[in-house]
Amino acid sequence: MKIAMLARNPDLYSHRRLVEAAESRGHRIDVINTLRCYMNIASRRPEIYYNGERLEGYDAVIPRIGASVTFYGTAVLRQFEMMGVYPLNESVGIGRSRDKLRSMQLLARDGIGLPVTTFAHDPKVAEEVIELAGGTPVVIKLLEGTQGLGVVLADTDRSAKSVIEAFRATNTNILVQEFIKEAGGTDIRALVVGGKVIAAMKRSGAAGEFRSNLHRGGSAQIVKLSPEERATALRAAKCMGLNACGVDLLRANHGPVVMEVNSSPGLEGIERATGLDVAGKMIEHIEKHAKPGATKTRGKG
Repeated sequence: MKIAMLARNPDLYSHRRLVEAAESRGHRIDVINTLRCYMNIASRRPEIYYNGERLEGYDAVIPRIGASVTFYGTAVLRQFEMMGVYPLNESVGIGRSRDKLRSMQLLARDGIGLPVTTFAHDPKVAEEVIELAGGTPVVIKLLEGTQGLGVVLADTDRSAKSVIEAFRATNTNILVQEFIKEAGGTDIRALVVGGKVIAAMKRSGAAGEFRSNLHRGGSAQIVKLSPEERATALRAAKCMGLNACGVDLLRANHGPVVMEVNSSPGLEGIERATGLDVAGKMIEHIEKHAKPGATKTRGKG
């Protein structure tokens, strides 16, 4: 097969592993800088150009679109979909997962366990929002934050109100969520590919850090999921419409709750923690499902 991977940095561990996995299985894979693509949006003849040449003949595309370029990246991916190229993840699913508010609303609609999550526009209702979230401590998140950035733990009503008012003063949208104390600064990343949980790890935050992101000094180890945790991860991936994703879970007293669904999960932490060939599983999924025009939405939404 001829595969395109939309990625700005070919040297990242995840991108190198996907290239290795594809080439070891006899495929050709081209790493294409998402922002250097340009498109001809023509009726019945959609085209993508890169470095002055028209991109054609691809059987599949792997979108590794950074959060900061979601808008343009999903536009390029839609163009591939309109050309009949099979995407590992579709543009609609990526768009859902990148919008934290929308993703929470969709997960709630499907009855998937979540921490109590509140959202408001007017900073004057900060006290009411904090109360709805169950009172302090609360976690305050920027809707656009990634890798633990833009996430604040507020221990008191006064500090929570100050943070909310400060963010809203800059016209920044935030979510306020209950703090799952019993999780003890750890979370679980379940890697879902093709409707199956293929790997899972428990991430623990660095000393004095409530965020467990590996980018922030956290550590990871292999973990066995309970049947309920596995089912929750699969339902979350299906709700977002993602074939390959990382589902972040917390172990709450009332069962697993979903913190986030990541459409471009990093592979380094989970491959090293579990010893599993996650990149190979992603390429294997493409081999089984890549057919012309197999995209469900075909760039419609």
